[in-house]
Amino acid sequence: MTGYMYYDGQWQKSISGSTYVVNDPASGKKINDVFLGEREDVALAINSAERGFKAWSKMTAMERSIPLYNAYKLLIERKDHIARILTKEQGKPLAEAQGEIIQAAEFLRWYSEEAKRIYGEIIPASTANKRAHVIRQPIGVVAAITPWNFPASMITRKIAPALAAGCSVVVKPAEATPLTAIALFEVFHESGFPKGVLNLVIGDGSTMGTEFLENRKVKKIAFTGSTRVGKQLISGSAEQVKKVSLELGGHAPFIVFSDADIDHAVEACIISKYRNAGQTCICTNRIYVQEDIEEIFSSKLAKRVQSLQLGHGLEDNIEIGPLINESAYRKVQEHVEDALAKGGKLLTGGGRKLIDGMAGFFYEPTLISNANDQMKICNEETFGPVAPIIKFKSEEEVIEAANNSVYGLAAYVFTHDLGRTYRVGEALEYGIIGINDALPGAPQVPFGGWKESGIGREGGHYGLDAFLEIKYISIELNESEK
Repeated sequence: MTGYMYYDGQWQKSISGSTYVVNDPASGKKINDVFLGEREDVALAINSAERGFKAWSKMTAMERSIPLYNAYKLLIERKDHIARILTKEQGKPLAEAQGEIIQAAEFLRWYSEEAKRIYGEIIPASTANKRAHVIRQPIGVVAAITPWNFPASMITRKIAPALAAGCSVVVKPAEATPLTAIALFEVFHESGFPKGVLNLVIGDGSTMGTEFLENRKVKKIAFTGSTRVGKQLISGSAEQVKKVSLELGGHAPFIVFSDADIDHAVEACIISKYRNAGQTCICTNRIYVQEDIEEIFSSKLAKRVQSLQLGHGLEDNIEIGPLINESAYRKVQEHVEDALAKGGKLLTGGGRKLIDGMAGFFYEPTLISNANDQMKICNEETFGPVAPIIKFKSEEEVIEAANNSVYGLAAYVFTHDLGRTYRVGEALEYGIIGINDALPGAPQVPFGGWKESGIGREGGHYGLDAFLEIKYISIELNESEK
C-alpha cells in the first residue's frame, strides 16, 4: 500500500497524486511507494497545525502528558515491527534499529513528565504598587525537519519537547526514510492527540522548506542536517525573524592519552566511529593518540575494525550496513584517496565491498594512520566508516589540534587522570564531551553544538526552551488592591 501523509487527524494523499519509490539501500530493491507532496500539501498541513495549536496550547500540562505517555507505551510495544521498517529503508543493523526505537520512545516518556515542569517566576517589584510576573508560553506551529540517519529518534527528540510545551508540529522527514515516520504516525494516531496537533508531510526538502520559511503561520523551524542547509535556513528565516534551532554537522576528535585503558578505548572507538556505518553527526572523525601508545593502539584497533561484519541489516550478526546512497559512497572514497595521496598509511579497508546479490554501497571499515591536517578527512565530515589516526605529544598540542575546526558538536577523551579530565574537558570547544564514554547521549541531557555545529539544545529541560516564549507581565495595583 502506498505511504500516506497525515494532517487534520487523517491519512492524506498528495494533492497531485504523485508518488515516488523508497528503496532498500542494501539490496537496491523497491520497498514501497509513498505519496510525494508539494507546497500546497505543506500549506494544508500548516493550516491543520494552526487549528490544532489553538486547542492543544490551552490544555493543561497534565492533559498534554497523557497522549505523550500513551505514544511511548505503543512505540515500545511495536519496537520490533518498526525497527524492521527502519532497517529496510535506512540500512543499519536490526539491533541498532531496535536501540533507536527504544531511544525514540524514551524522549516521549521523558517529556510526558517534563511537560509538568514548565515554571514561571515572580520577581520582586521596584515599587510597592507593582507586581512582576514572568510566564512561559508555547511559541506556536513548529516545522520539524529530520534526517535519514536516525529517522525515528530525530523525530521524537524534536516533537516531544514541542508537544510538551504546548506547540503543534508539522514533521518533514528525509525523502530516503519516510516509512519509519509513517510508522511513528500510526502510533501517534492511536495515542489520543487532538486532531491537527501532529502532522506529517513528505517531499522535496527545498520545496517544503521554502513553504516553512515563507508561511507566517510557522513560528519556529527545528532542523537536524548539514551545516550547509542550516545556513540556508538561517538566511531564509531572517525575512520574518523566524525562530530556528539547528543541530548541524560535526567533526568529533577522539583523544587517547597514554594513561588510558587501551582496550576500553579501542572498543569505545568502534562504537563511536563505526555504528550506523559512520553516518552519525557525533561519531568520531579524527583519532588522536599519544605517541608512546600509538603503535599498540593502532594495531589493536585495526584488528578490531577488520573483524566487523558487513551485510544486510536484517541478517544475523551484521555490524555494518550500507552507505545510504552512491553520493555518500563517492564522498567516502574521495576522502580515502585524498588521505592516501597525502601520506596516509592504509591499515585496513579502503574500498567498496561487493556482497553477493546486493547492489548496496557497502564500504569496508577503514583505518588510516600517519594522518595530517592537510587531508580532507581531517577537516571535512566524512559520514562513513573511515577514520584517520594522528599522533600527538602533549596535552596542549592535542587541545589546539582538536579545536582547530569550524565544528563543535562532540568530542571524546580517554584518560584516568582526574586533573586532565577537567583541564581537557573544559578546554575543548564542543557542546558534548564524552570522558571515557562513547555514548554520552540521553533524553534527560542537553544535545547540541558550538560554532558551525548548531544553535540551541535538544534534550532535558533545556530542550523545552526552543519551543517557549518568555512573557513578562507587569501589574500596577490601585490603592484598594495593595
